[in-house]
Amino acid sequence: MENKRIKDILDETFSDLKLFYRDTILSDDLIAKYKVGQILKEKSFTDMSFIGGGLSGNCRYLIASSDARDLSKFNPDSVKNGHALLDDNSFFKVLDIQKINNKTQIFLLNIPGNSLPLFKNSTSNLEEEITEKARQKFIDKVDSIVIPELQTEDWKERTKFPIGMSDSGELFFDDATIKIEEPQRIEINKAEKKIEINKKPWWKIW
Repeated sequence: MENKRIKDILDETFSDLKLFYRDTILSDDLIAKYKVGQILKEKSFTDMSFIGGGLSGNCRYLIASSDARDLSKFNPDSVKNGHALLDDNSFFKVLDIQKINNKTQIFLLNIPGNSLPLFKNSTSNLEEEITEKARQKFIDKVDSIVIPELQTEDWKERTKFPIGMSDSGELFFDDATIKIEEPQRIEINKAEKKIEINKKPWWKIW
């Protein structure tokens, strides 16, 4: 993949990245379906909140996205629960799975649909940086007080479903269909605005 194309994908994915929360109750069997590095596709709209408190279930999806729509800008009622939405057929990469006692956080990066081979076949220091922040947020919030506005029946109904699979654990997207290439290591130097791929010479991308 050309360096300019990589730069464009990373810009689209990581620029203006924000964190969103979606709590639910999942069986251990469903949680075990998630693997770090996995690419998921969610067929339905993804409801989530930019308000994070204590976990209201045994499983939290922490979602990093630069593409979410803030519905509170259009609906005053959505201000209370921080309602944000991702379109149907959104793609995610599983960056981390963290468990503390009986609670699990699954950290998902929302990725463009035309970038699947890149994210399937590479890792980057940007992914590692946001994963470290996600892990710390889980530690900080796991035993915090839950947000009352996220305990309503309407909100629980919106967020009760697993992401990327059916209630029975059938994945909506088989990432084994993505061509496996030699794994790439992408290093982003944000200060110098440069990228390094597999220890090749530096390329300027901004």
